[in-house]
Amino acid sequence: MPLLSANLATRVPHALVHCVRNNFTPNHVGNFCCLFINNKSHPSSSSKPILCLSKSNQTHPSSTMESQNKLSLASAEPEEYSKELEVAVRAVQMACLLCQRVQESLVSNGNDQFQSKDDNSLVAIADWSVQATVSWVLSQSFGSKNVSIVAEKDVQALSKADAGGLLEAVVKTVNECLAEAPYFGLKVPVMDFGTTEVLEAISRCKSTWEPTGTFWVLSPVDGTLGFLHGDQYAVALALIEDGEAVLGVLGCPDYPMKKEWLSYHNGYRRIISKLTQQTSESWDKGCVIYARRGSGKAWMQPVLHHGEKKLMWPNSARPIHVSSIDNPALATFCEPVGKANSSYSFTAGLAHSVGLRNQPLHVNSMVKYAAIARGDAEIFMKFARAGYKEKIWDHAAGVVIIQEAGGVVTDAGGHPLDFSKGTYLEGLDRGIIACAGAKLHNKITRAIDASWSSSCL
Repeated sequence: MPLLSANLATRVPHALVHCVRNNFTPNHVGNFCCLFINNKSHPSSSSKPILCLSKSNQTHPSSTMESQNKLSLASAEPEEYSKELEVAVRAVQMACLLCQRVQESLVSNGNDQFQSKDDNSLVAIADWSVQATVSWVLSQSFGSKNVSIVAEKDVQALSKADAGGLLEAVVKTVNECLAEAPYFGLKVPVMDFGTTEVLEAISRCKSTWEPTGTFWVLSPVDGTLGFLHGDQYAVALALIEDGEAVLGVLGCPDYPMKKEWLSYHNGYRRIISKLTQQTSESWDKGCVIYARRGSGKAWMQPVLHHGEKKLMWPNSARPIHVSSIDNPALATFCEPVGKANSSYSFTAGLAHSVGLRNQPLHVNSMVKYAAIARGDAEIFMKFARAGYKEKIWDHAAGVVIIQEAGGVVTDAGGHPLDFSKGTYLEGLDRGIIACAGAKLHNKITRAIDASWSSSCL
């Protein structure tokens, strides 16, 4: 009787069979066959051994014969949220390329007149274009009826009569980006998008919606100042389930893969990068960092540049982990560059009171979460000014990434952040604390309690 019957071959048409010689005992040489099934319905899952069969060529004790002829079944179920994570990483990679092109245009043309997201600036074009692109990728992967996205802007602002020029620029940028879809392992749309298709994609993104159940959270361009000045910014995408982030992806196009290059100004790195050959491990490359709840791991892969080979999952990803430093005197504090929405004076005073002596790491946006997750810094604190409310899209992706990398993120009272109450982080106790470990986190929260009563917040 043949080892693999026609019946099995019919039921498993995509099986890949690998047979190797294997010595089970000094007196036995047999054929060991391992059957791998390529599970195409779950692209993020690698081929796994499903069936193990053996057939002896010689006589053998009955107990050994039975064990060798048994059919062993191994689980082929993909890990929870594995497909969602892979699609999210591909979408963020595409968004990073889109943002890099828009930012390069802004920097090279010296567009100093563009200062905010409220005008028809290149920042606004990047914002809208990322929302449309990410929305389309998610909808194509999971079905438009199954995708709900909480994001910074609603479609109404782009649908106004006086937004015609901006909408035209967004449509052009989206089409240029989606034409590159094959580089990211995604399908190109059947035809170019018009205004209707772009507005339809953006319409799945709502900023005032009160979400329930499972939904995506997107910050298309987090860090306006960094984006405007060719510095740090982030594209952040997270999946929320029952108020908790279950996966997060941070695209940091200007945050180099290698820590030693952080001390060089981005303009200098940009000049050097144009003079050197790009490789998948180039020192100047930005990074995409991601994690899935419960995995106990966070990963970093390089941002894909134009003209490179197709993104092959997981694209040279390597694991990252928070720093092991738990002594405040040795810790590095992430200090925001823009201080408009946070109390810098209280944070700086608190940092001094707990013994932070190292030069702070100055980074814009959610890149601070990336810095802590990969061990470039140990502490990030944010205390909002009176009247300002923290938005969920500014934190969701970073929270799950730091947690899976071994760190801790809570409010100042030690409570987990709740993403189930709409656009804002309602019920937040004073501020947000992110640390490389529980011991350091406890020291910071105790210092906050001791200093809070004398603060003006």
